[in-house]
Amino acid sequence: MSAVPDAPPASRTLVAIEGVTRRFGEVTALDEVTLDIRQGEFFALLGPSGCGKTTLLRILAGFESPDAGGVTLDGADLLALPPHRRPVNLMFQSYALFPHMSVARNVAYGLEREKLPRAEVRSRVEEVLATVGLGEQANRRPHQLSGGQRQRVALARAIVKRPRLLLLDEPLSALDKKVRAEMQLELKRLQNEVGITFVVVTHDQEEAMSLADRIAVLQAGRVQQVDAPVPLYERPGTPFVAGFIGANNLFEGTVAEGGLAVPGLGTLPAEGELAEGGRALLGVRPESVRLGGDGILRGTVADVSFYGGVSHIAVRVDGHDRPILVAAQGPSRVETGAEVGLDWAAADAVLIAS
Repeated sequence: MSAVPDAPPASRTLVAIEGVTRRFGEVTALDEVTLDIRQGEFFALLGPSGCGKTTLLRILAGFESPDAGGVTLDGADLLALPPHRRPVNLMFQSYALFPHMSVARNVAYGLEREKLPRAEVRSRVEEVLATVGLGEQANRRPHQLSGGQRQRVALARAIVKRPRLLLLDEPLSALDKKVRAEMQLELKRLQNEVGITFVVVTHDQEEAMSLADRIAVLQAGRVQQVDAPVPLYERPGTPFVAGFIGANNLFEGTVAEGGLAVPGLGTLPAEGELAEGGRALLGVRPESVRLGGDGILRGTVADVSFYGGVSHIAVRVDGHDRPILVAAQGPSRVETGAEVGLDWAAADAVLIAS
């Protein structure tokens, strides 16, 4: 018996991915990817199309083999197991339900293939359908369900086998915006309730930010940054993350005392630990930019749009190649063509080495 107690579930590594590389001809889909996924967390792989996130998911599921690197689950070699022997389940983007089977039969299918006793199959199916709120739809066929309900059936079928790790490939992409928002809440509730580690692949930033405990941002097969949603948004670590995660006003220049020296604009305030004289980007979010007064910068309002309680204002500033974006609560008090000052606190801007 070990004298060292187990770490709390939330901090213990369940899946360790070490130096995984996968090439398809001359294309490197994954380039020495190293990640840890913790027991019981909701982990997101986020990035644009072609960044390698789905390839990594398929390696975890056993449908692809890496050219180099290793993957362990609870310290055991996951790559040594064939797909059907892994304690891993993959929920496909298409849901892949059997149209001629009832909801209950769809969910029971995997358990029946394992030749479990009928009583156990029935009990587990009833339990999981109650969990996803589909107990009353057990005898319906997939075509009699809404898109959100079919997604719940696919989830029920995935979790009824009680995998250690559930992989979800763009799980909400087929749903309309309102249903997608509802299912994001449902997915998070289910993940907390069933206690399974979820890994979701998505290109949707809002989806990743709302669902995940931590997010790995990938670009061109490499991990750019791994962080919780708030620090990822507030303190992007690379130029790619700064431009990819949410709207951001980016300025190029040289690190100077108190901020970033930008040609034609002066020294813009920001906080950071970069050495003076080095090239860098300054990123400041639209909601951190204030209108009014003399301002750090002055410009002309080019466009004003109102979106459900928030006004989006674009301001053109001489010497900067793109409009500066401002997000203000409520209807805007400025109109197109107005001369305005722009201001922000140094603590609200981040310096990023470039």
